[in-house]
Amino acid sequence: MRTNPLRPILNRFAVLIALLACLTSTLLTAQEDDDDFFIFDEEEESSSSIADPFEGINRASFAFNDKIYRGVKPIAKGLRAFPEPVRTSGANFFDNLGTPVSAINALLQFDLPNTGTELGRFLINTTIGLLGFFDPASDLGLISDTEDLGQTFGRYGIGQGFYLVIPFMGSSSLRDALGSFGNNAMNPLYWELHDDAVYPITLVDAEIALSLDQDTYEAFYDGALDPYIFFRSAYTQNRAGRVEE
Repeated sequence: MRTNPLRPILNRFAVLIALLACLTSTLLTAQEDDDDFFIFDEEEESSSSIADPFEGINRASFAFNDKIYRGVKPIAKGLRAFPEPVRTSGANFFDNLGTPVSAINALLQFDLPNTGTELGRFLINTTIGLLGFFDPASDLGLISDTEDLGQTFGRYGIGQGFYLVIPFMGSSSLRDALGSFGNNAMNPLYWELHDDAVYPITLVDAEIALSLDQDTYEAFYDGALDPYIFFRSAYTQNRAGRVEE
């Protein structure tokens, strides 16, 4: 009998969802017993500045990534020949694959409403939305609020560390770079696929996203006095805001 190659991945998604449901149920019970269970004593950071001890190396990586971006951008522009709804469906599919990771991180932050939203989105979009190609969950009022391990670390008071520009990946920080490894480890997609399959999938995801973007990067790059400083500031402020939400 021929084995469905997607079955192991789907089985792991099912196990993951079941575990998340059990954990959420446990935490809801705990909340009923203790109203202060989810209250955190945290100080709000007013500054989003970040150390940049490797600025020289980071600038070289930034220039390298800029050349790579401009090299692959024509592929994304070529994808614009496809109708936007088709490309949006592709983006939806890849977004849906990452939803369990977002749900796990929302749970680790004890954000039960968002945990439920992300779980609901994944279940609805994977089934009714035909493996995530469509997004009926948003039509039902379940709006995505994506979480990742870097945000989870920040939620528990871990600072961003120092700034990094990673070749082929872009702006990051020590905290977020370490968090990205954890995000990949939590993603069932990576449990079954080898690197030679993951890299093409990542590239297709990026190209579809670029095809839907209205050349935002070029507009900001060309309008900035120092593009490196601009994107460093934009990244750190965005990440600080995501953690403080």
